[in-house]
Amino acid sequence: MEIIRDKKFGGERPLFAAKNVSLENIEIVDGESGIKCCEHIKCNNSRFYGKYPWWHVDGSEITNCYFAEGSRSAIWYSNDMVMRDCVIDGPKFFREMRHLELENVKINDADETFWKVDGLKLKNVELHEGTYPFMFSKNIYVDGLASDAKYVFQYCENVEIHNAKIITKDSFWECDNVTVYDSDLNGEYLAWHSKNVRLVRCHISGEQPLCYMDNVVLEDCTFDAACDRAFEDCTRVDAQIKGTITNIKNPISGRIVADKIGSVTYDENAKGHDCVIEERV
Repeated sequence: MEIIRDKKFGGERPLFAAKNVSLENIEIVDGESGIKCCEHIKCNNSRFYGKYPWWHVDGSEITNCYFAEGSRSAIWYSNDMVMRDCVIDGPKFFREMRHLELENVKINDADETFWKVDGLKLKNVELHEGTYPFMFSKNIYVDGLASDAKYVFQYCENVEIHNAKIITKDSFWECDNVTVYDSDLNGEYLAWHSKNVRLVRCHISGEQPLCYMDNVVLEDCTFDAACDRAFEDCTRVDAQIKGTITNIKNPISGRIVADKIGSVTYDENAKGHDCVIEERV
């Protein structure tokens, strides 16, 4: 494997079509498409400042690197990538990719990040600011996520999440097949219009969670006192709630059990009354 060390690159496509290369302590300082149409690239302790520096690269390992704000849309159309111990300040990273793994990565502008990624594995990742990360992605596994980005996980399929703290609104909308374990989900309108959702030992905060859903399962979850109008227009609910839930509104079918239920609302917009709602004895 060729080794390139302690170099600066600028201009257009300086490392175009490189193969089997190890990059150590390099800088992409300006220009566009510094590393493009490449194969089997390792990169360590390097810094990226120019636009679109990593497109159409198959087989990458990126460690201890920094991507500046100017490196927007930096990594697209690249498959079989591992990134560890990196900091990203640019928006719109990771699009149209297959088999992407991140560990100990901090993304400070998560705007439109992780779009149309198939096969995404995250461990100890932070997302800050921005909107709509994870749009249209599928086959996602997460262990350790802290996110305050807006509108996370929309139109996603096959998602498994452990140990997350997500502060947002409109998260997990229009999703199919989502399981979340041991996580804090804080934000309005959680998981609307989704199906096949299972939450295990999660704490739920924010108004009107879990509405317009089909096949939603809760196991030993807790609700913040501000959560009201939960489960509206939901079918096939199976919810085991620890503690109190403030208000349940217009569920259609299934069973909801809690230690204490503040109130149940069925109004003129109710589409069915086949949901069993009861306090635990």
